[in-house]
Amino acid sequence: MIDPAYGAADLHIHTTYSDGAPSPAMVVARAVRLGLSVIAITDHDRIDGAIEGSLCDPARCEVVIGEEVTTHQGHVLGLFLTRAVPPGLDVEQTIDEIHAQGGLAIPAHPYLRLGGARGVGAGAAGLPWDAIEVENGSPGAWLANRQARRAQGAWARAQTGGSDSHILAAVGSVVTAFPGRTAVDLRAALESGTTRAERRNRSPLVGAQTLTRSVLRRLSGEADRERARRAYR
Repeated sequence: MIDPAYGAADLHIHTTYSDGAPSPAMVVARAVRLGLSVIAITDHDRIDGAIEGSLCDPARCEVVIGEEVTTHQGHVLGLFLTRAVPPGLDVEQTIDEIHAQGGLAIPAHPYLRLGGARGVGAGAAGLPWDAIEVENGSPGAWLANRQARRAQGAWARAQTGGSDSHILAAVGSVVTAFPGRTAVDLRAALESGTTRAERRNRSPLVGAQTLTRSVLRRLSGEADRERARRAYR
């Protein structure tokens, strides 16, 4: 049952600015339909999609400026950013870069090694994380999610959940519940450790659609081309 005192934020979403299918405007419109008061757009190694999304419908859905940063060890989510964090650094340097601009650093799917989804791994526990993503909506992430939940105490007080959506139907399938409704409330909850990760859509159809798109992109070479484009940014 949804608690009306709590807001919900999908904190891991991709758009056409990296390897996602929906535009930022489409993502925001779906979030509004789902009743999400806050989301984070976290395209790979760039924030311009998040900036565009933040202008779409701020009265009904605030967009936190985020980025999924590629480090040598794996992927890191930066939230509440003001500028893009450069990819290709060590994970410790990436955390420092995020914190230097007042952002929050969160390991994305830390135990996942599946296709292009690379977590930073158990060796990154104990670094100055602000939260840990314990529920990731990617198909096949269930075991990595269980590992992250069990190990949360070694990483951070706060937990997050995000759909890791690359298709519109997946937006909002996993969320971070928090006391309040605004992005300011969300940040306060992350800093105080009062968030909880929730899966809200368990439809196998969404997972099948995500997998189908991923396979087609691999077969067509688009996945490799996208990674190459990111490498040369």
